[in-house]
Amino acid sequence: MNCNSHLFANLPAETRLALTRRQFFAQGRNVIGAAALGSLLGGHLSRALAGEDKPAVPHFPPKVKNIIYLHMVGGPSQIDLYDYKPEMVKMYDKDLPDSIRNGQRLTGMTSNQARFPVAPSKFKFSQAGQCGLWMNTELLPYTAKRVDDMAFIRSMFTDAINHEPAITEMQTGSQIGGRPCVGSWVSYGLGSMNQNLPTFVVLVAKPSNSEQVQAISGKLWSSGFLPGEHAGVSFRSSGDPILYINNPNGVTAGMRRRQLDGLDQLNEMTYGAVGDPETHTRIAEYEMAFRMQAAVPELTDLSKESASTFELYGEEAKKPGSFANSVLMARRLTERGVRFVQIYHNNWDHHSNVGVRMPSQCKDVDQPTYALIEDLKQRGLFDSTLIIWGGEFGRTIYSQGGLTHENYGRDHHPRCFTMWMAGGGVKGGTIYGETDDFSYNIARDPVHVRDFHATVLHLLGIDHERFSYRAQGLDFRLTGVEKATVVKDVLA
Repeated sequence: MNCNSHLFANLPAETRLALTRRQFFAQGRNVIGAAALGSLLGGHLSRALAGEDKPAVPHFPPKVKNIIYLHMVGGPSQIDLYDYKPEMVKMYDKDLPDSIRNGQRLTGMTSNQARFPVAPSKFKFSQAGQCGLWMNTELLPYTAKRVDDMAFIRSMFTDAINHEPAITEMQTGSQIGGRPCVGSWVSYGLGSMNQNLPTFVVLVAKPSNSEQVQAISGKLWSSGFLPGEHAGVSFRSSGDPILYINNPNGVTAGMRRRQLDGLDQLNEMTYGAVGDPETHTRIAEYEMAFRMQAAVPELTDLSKESASTFELYGEEAKKPGSFANSVLMARRLTERGVRFVQIYHNNWDHHSNVGVRMPSQCKDVDQPTYALIEDLKQRGLFDSTLIIWGGEFGRTIYSQGGLTHENYGRDHHPRCFTMWMAGGGVKGGTIYGETDDFSYNIARDPVHVRDFHATVLHLLGIDHERFSYRAQGLDFRLTGVEKATVVKDVLA
């Protein structure tokens, strides 16, 4: 009996019964068959059994190495922002034609409405940039200055009509919970560029208006079936950026180091006995936390940022938790080698009061988004960073509830919506895809969520069809098993 078997035999009965099937079979890795296989595979066998095999990526030279993903939680109205429909002015308060809706699924919030009155956007649109994009320049004047750096996809669509499955699909590629999110896939594939900071960081920005915020949770930045070290690390907007990152009173760095060394030894003994790869994840997380105790205070200290930086981002950037503060923090994280930064900005679920809420939402994000692009350019980081902006679906052309020229509401609309990308490898000034006159159906060049994911991975040098992880007997991909196509027309 080898040492591992001896330790296993002496574990308490309840511990042995709690072992997973994977852990149980890992105990047999030293038997004759495994030994024979090991002689053929060399070190690959032990790494595979420990769940430590890494994918051979990138598959080709990447265009970018960092991502900053700005997710507008709730579903921004494409009709009020980037999908200009001037003909709808003539349709004000007229019923949406049945031929346009064509019996398509509605949410429970509008399915019982007696009628579906068309609600044209109340905001001023004009052309922006050399690309001539028609957009809401009234509420997004700063963004309008940078459209020639952006590639707009106006023909996005998704399978989900409600927030929970839609945001889950946008972030993980599946409406079913428990899958790894985009940031975790990127962390797993490409790894860290700074050993003192997480590979994947999440910031949840506070909107200035909070009439109808959506619940978001840690499952959106979960690593799912990937090793736990690839989960997003959420930074808080008040108090310690990360819970318990500071040592308790009376505990010195030297004491903490000795404590971790002891824990590492115990965890290695546990791993030797049980063979659970999550034990190594636990060791890695302890070590990362120790290193972050020195790196995070410097990262989150904005006192050395110049006055010109705060002038660029706006005074809100000095307010912890604001969107402006979050994107400034994203720049600081990116320049320190954090590979994936996810920012969530809530309250884009405009079922009512668009006339009041849309201006406040746009004010939150307009100048800071412009500033982020300018700042990255000034620091030589724009060409190596991909910025993504968008939500989980769009909004309806018809009004939910009462309709006036000055105010209206819009229901969920998965059939078409707009997202944009900017940065390295992106063909700035591109306007891709087209919707019908009602911004209800896609008229040209549809882009599904999985196509979008394939495009993002492509910019990182990853072929989505060759990038998978084996779990539960299946080879899972971010883009799933259905056909996904890289949107090459938006690439430089």
